[in-house]
This record gives sequence, C-alpha cells and structure tokens, in this order.
Amino acid sequence: MKTDRARRLAEAACEAGLVLGLVALPTAWRALDTSLMAVLAGMLLALTAATYALHAVTFDCFLLTGQRSRRNLSYTQRKD
Repeated sequence: MKTDRARRLAEAACEAGLVLGLVALPTAWRALDTSLMAVLAGMLLALTAATYALHAVTFDCFLLTGQRSRRNLSYTQRKD
C-alpha cells in the first residue's frame, strides 16, 4: 500500500471514529453490550470506507485535472 493511500485510510478512520465518538457513543453508553459493539464496529467500517472513497475521488480528481499543481481553486478564491 502506498504511503498516500495509507495516510488517507488513517485519516478516514480517525474521522469516522470521531463522528461515532461524538454522536453515537454517548447515546449508547448505558446499553453497551456485545451486539451493540458489533453494530458500532460495522458503522465505523462503513463510515471509514465512505470517507476514504470520498477523499480518494477528490484527491485523484485534483491529480488528474492538474488543479493541485496549478492551484486553480476558482470556487474558493476570488481574484480582485
């Protein structure tokens, strides 16, 4: 696995863990058992996969179109 892909995967896992930790875990803390932990683990995997795919598509699109090297970000920066 390339270092860029590994970094994307680590970022996606951290972001998914942060979302689950802030949203789902406080609500489910009192009823936490093995079946609920399995559901939360599945949600973590699904969120990680979705975030990784979104990052990969976005960054690969920048690489293919050359926008990363030209710094052509016309939607976020105005030239006055």
